[in-house]
This record gives sequence, structure tokens and C-alpha cells, in this order.
Amino acid sequence: MERVPVLKIGDILLVSIQVDMSDQTAVQLQEDLAERIVATGCHGVIIDITALDIVDSFVGRMLSTIASISKVLDAETVVVGMRPAVAITLVELGLSLNGIRTALNVERGMELIAATRDDHGDDDLDEPGDQPADTT
Repeated sequence: MERVPVLKIGDILLVSIQVDMSDQTAVQLQEDLAERIVATGCHGVIIDITALDIVDSFVGRMLSTIASISKVLDAETVVVGMRPAVAITLVELGLSLNGIRTALNVERGMELIAATRDDHGDDDLDEPGDQPADTT
């Protein structure tokens, strides 16, 4: 069985899908990615689908499931590299990819995740009992 590599770049995990996604490969990717999010504490996941010429309903559901798992683990998902034919196919299949943001390329995906983290602020408390800094 082929595995899809999950690379860590700063606070982001990059998944570049270069293989045809079988059921087994998709399930393994979901498990690998969930484990890496928890292990690294990353807050962003970029899924690069540039190499995919065709996306069917299975791949669309897999992307949605990954985004849902990532969101539960406090990581935002951005899909990048979508070809026009793939976008048309997803719309024709009625797949809205709820919870997934898109960007044209990895660089824009990273910017989108950074902007989202900035909007939520970095003042989240990391540990129970932590107090925000006194700014007076």
C-alpha cells in the first residue's frame, strides 16, 4: 500500500497527494494526518492536489473528512493546486467541500492559514490556569 507523505513546514503540515487514492490509502492518510497534528501541535494543514487530474465523489468525501478531523484537532485545512477541470467536476457532482478553504498554490495556502491564525489572535491560553499577560 502506498502512503501519502505528511511534511511539517513551520506550524503547517503539507500533504502532497501524488498517487491514486484507494480506500485503504485514504484511511491511512486520515490516521497519519490526525496523529501528526496531535504530535506536532500544528494549526494548519495544506493538501496539495496539483497532481490529481480527476477527482471523483470518493476523493471529495475524503477531503471533507480530513478537513473535519483536522478542525476537531484545531487545525485549519486548505486545499491547493486544484485544476479547473477538477473544480468543474466537484461542482457537477454537487460536492461543496464544507469546511475546506482553497487557494491556488501552496504559498497562498500558507498565507491563508497565517491570516486565519492572526484573525483568531495568538492570545489563546495554552495551559489551564495560564493567565493573559497584564498590559497595564
